[in-house]
Amino acid sequence: MSVAGVLVGSIERGLLVYLGVGKGDTDAERSWLLAKILSLRIFGDAAGTKMDRSVLDVGGALLVVSQFTLFGDVQKGNRPSFTGAMDPEAAKRMYESFVHEAAERLPVATGVFGADMAVESLNDGPVTLLLERAFGARSDA
Repeated sequence: MSVAGVLVGSIERGLLVYLGVGKGDTDAERSWLLAKILSLRIFGDAAGTKMDRSVLDVGGALLVVSQFTLFGDVQKGNRPSFTGAMDPEAAKRMYESFVHEAAERLPVATGVFGADMAVESLNDGPVTLLLERAFGARSDA
């Protein structure tokens, strides 16, 4: 991943995590999400025939990209609304907490929060999953 042509983060084997933080997201949701990401059995077994190993099992890493655009709402009109995204200052704290907690368990690389980043990936598989959990009713108000 690069910012203004400068490489700022890269990993070899592991997971590319686009992390969006929404209004009302809590530390409990952040911890649940990280635990789920680290325990997902989405890497092949020794024979390469069955997804049976986690990123921890394979000695992988995370490349974590802040991505508020995951909260883009296109229900009305043709321009996305991002009112569901957490405000940038609070979202940065949540993102940094996620990265810090993850780095206690495995190698983590990141981009630059809020920067215009060029992200490149070579998907082996590929497996793409959307993980989301709402612990309570959210409001965009």
